[in-house]
Amino acid sequence: MKSKVLYTSTFLFFIFSLAGCKDSTEEGQITAEEIQQERARLNTFFEEEFEKDLEESPMLQARLGIKTNYDSWDDFSHLRYAEDLKKAKRRLEFLKNEINADALQGQDELSYKLYRQDLENEIEDYDFRLYNYPVNQMFGVHAELPAFLINMHKIDSVSDAKAYIARLNKVPQVMEDVIKGLELREMNQIMPPAFVFAHTIEASQNLLQGRPFEKSAEASALLEDFSTKVEELEIPKAQKDKLILEAQEALLNSVKPAYENLIVKLKDQQQRATADHGAWKFPKGKAFYNTALKRTTTTALTAEEIHEIGLSEVARIHKEMEEIMKEVEFEGSLKDFFQFMREDEQFYYENTEEGRAQYLAEATSLINTMKGRLDELFLTTPKADIVVKAVEPFREKSAGKAFYQQPAMDGSRPGTYYANLYDMEAMPTYQMEALAYHEGIPGHHMQLAIAQELDSLPMFRKIGGYGAYVEGWGLYSELVPKEIGLYEDPYSDFGRLAMELWRSIRLVVDTGIHSKKWTRDEAIDYYVENSPNAESDAVKMVERHIVMPGQATAYKIGMNKILELREFAKKELGEEFDLREFHDVVLTNGSVPLNILEELVVEWVEMQKA
Repeated sequence: MKSKVLYTSTFLFFIFSLAGCKDSTEEGQITAEEIQQERARLNTFFEEEFEKDLEESPMLQARLGIKTNYDSWDDFSHLRYAEDLKKAKRRLEFLKNEINADALQGQDELSYKLYRQDLENEIEDYDFRLYNYPVNQMFGVHAELPAFLINMHKIDSVSDAKAYIARLNKVPQVMEDVIKGLELREMNQIMPPAFVFAHTIEASQNLLQGRPFEKSAEASALLEDFSTKVEELEIPKAQKDKLILEAQEALLNSVKPAYENLIVKLKDQQQRATADHGAWKFPKGKAFYNTALKRTTTTALTAEEIHEIGLSEVARIHKEMEEIMKEVEFEGSLKDFFQFMREDEQFYYENTEEGRAQYLAEATSLINTMKGRLDELFLTTPKADIVVKAVEPFREKSAGKAFYQQPAMDGSRPGTYYANLYDMEAMPTYQMEALAYHEGIPGHHMQLAIAQELDSLPMFRKIGGYGAYVEGWGLYSELVPKEIGLYEDPYSDFGRLAMELWRSIRLVVDTGIHSKKWTRDEAIDYYVENSPNAESDAVKMVERHIVMPGQATAYKIGMNKILELREFAKKELGEEFDLREFHDVVLTNGSVPLNILEELVVEWVEMQKA
């Protein structure tokens, strides 16, 4: 049986079969020298292929703190899909024919398995390469480019400033490629439903507000960002002014026409958009959605099975909420309690700058408190710090409720928990605790920062991810603090349940839209009827389901698997079970599919028993 690297409280266990590892030339046996040779060949392959990917992605370079192609964007042309397919086939052939998988052990064996599986999936999914919406309200290119410049493009020198200006001047090529991609998708009957266009057109127009696009006292988002960064440089004022003038010219002569061309295309397609919202409307829509669920959950669960899991979880959580109703002595039905939680002013900060600042300060305080409790739960903690920020104004109207951005691998940028404070009525204080734990600590920051800092893993595993693992851990991290005595306020505990309920409803609604042909209104109604969240939350969530089929099923499916594995380990190990060691197994192998996570936990349990 092949072995894997498993982490415990103090050291790394690396189990070898003595017969398989002894230096022998007998037929069928693998020598220690061969094991070392295959390990070296495999990791050299990983490193070389990652470097090729990195060379082709200036945006990934910047995310990793590298400034080699700091003046360029990635290739957004649809022509790259065929090149990517060739690359995937070449890599798969190398793994199959040039690497002796039987000679791999531990993390090398796991890396081989993950890389090969990813390649096989990429090749299999080629038929669905156009089954997405490159411009949508959640992650469209129109918002990605300015967000990248603001959050990723640091200006530490004049050359960095020049590179920023060069990127502004190259926006037209990106938009030209994106527009061609939109046209190609429409030819293949892949086009967003009507409501998406209103969001994306408005967001694109918002970027062109303020100086230098119009006479205004307010600078546009990009001009303000560039000017602020340049003003911090220790260079003569005349040089700063010259750079800012060059940026203004690039914004007017390159960015403005590029976005205007995109807006023209979006308005053109808007005229032909329909109210059909589910993936079922695509050619091969059912096959696509089944594949999307498979990739997202890393399980073989069908749409119907996921739908039923969601219904069951909604019913369970409703019962737990009714217990909290009794605790706070609320009289009325659960629906009445939802309305009370939705409308009572005690649960909301004011919709003012002071209210927003108060929210950010309290979220930061929650994360700092949790930092002081980590030793009770974890053996491994990240070196990278975390900060809390509000989502930027130019994208806050259409962006999600909250999200996390990984730290730079070189330590130059901390991890960031973004809270969307556009509508303070959608950010109740009773959900603040669970949100901070999910996006920050012990959630995504613990998980993703630790993965980046693992010296034992190749780069593709440090920065890659599987939705069910990543989001499953985030949702699991909302529960863990309760188990050490946090959520002292019953209303905050209700908020935790409300967040879990929200993720359970996602299972019902995502499959409802894309498999059962629910309408947008039916989906919104299900959220409003079954949760305490604001209707604006429900609208955003349903619109997210529509443009990202299957994605929202990751959270609850992943959490359920982690809890299932924890209960298995507790039952098998009894008093020998150590939660900190369990968390080490989950976190110190990086992001993995759920079936692989199960293998790792089972092996850890067997090793602990031995």
